[in-house]
Amino acid sequence: MPVRFSPGSRVFTPTWGLTALLLALCATFVALGRWQWQRGTARQAEWDKFARGAEKVLALDALGVGEVPRFQRVSVLGRFDSAHQFLLDNRTHEGRAGYEVLTPLQRPDGRVVLVDRGWVPFTGLRDRLPGVALKAHDVVTVSGRVDELPITSYPAMGELSAAIGRPLEPRILLLDPQQPDGYVRDWRPPGLQPIRHWSYAVQWWCFAALALVLWVVLSVRRPGDNA
Repeated sequence: MPVRFSPGSRVFTPTWGLTALLLALCATFVALGRWQWQRGTARQAEWDKFARGAEKVLALDALGVGEVPRFQRVSVLGRFDSAHQFLLDNRTHEGRAGYEVLTPLQRPDGRVVLVDRGWVPFTGLRDRLPGVALKAHDVVTVSGRVDELPITSYPAMGELSAAIGRPLEPRILLLDPQQPDGYVRDWRPPGLQPIRHWSYAVQWWCFAALALVLWVVLSVRRPGDNA
């Protein structure tokens, strides 16, 4: 049975079916908003960690890149292996398709770390790869941020290790923008900015409020209307 009360000349008669439907919608919208807000909070923690990583440059020396926090800026000695470079496909910059250039750096202790030298644009032809040749260097000091290999369906770090015939360190190094031998390097934490998630959360909560307003509007009838 509908619940009735009369605000003036109209009768508020919400039906159980409409009430159940809109309450379910409200609960869903509120939950989605909360989920987006939590994602924004988690993303903000990543951005804060990214900012803290730039506060100082840590010389790796005997440490591996897997032994320092993610996003930490480090410096490391090594020699670039220009004969075994990788182009990581399906990477975009400002809406343009391209590749990220991954070059092995042979460290004095024998360990090898992949250095992401930045983004290069797609040439327009799959059979014509961009030129990423690297001049021969003696031992150089490279600085950059420690990060994970970008998440793609292929390849994984083990597959890259197999391709060059040597084990690679578990993380990569994002070459600092001021370092030579690089391309476009606009490094930032992966994913959307925190404010985007928070704005989506507010949108979902607005939908919940709109559902409540809709419930009230549809439940107010003139006397004599069918309930």
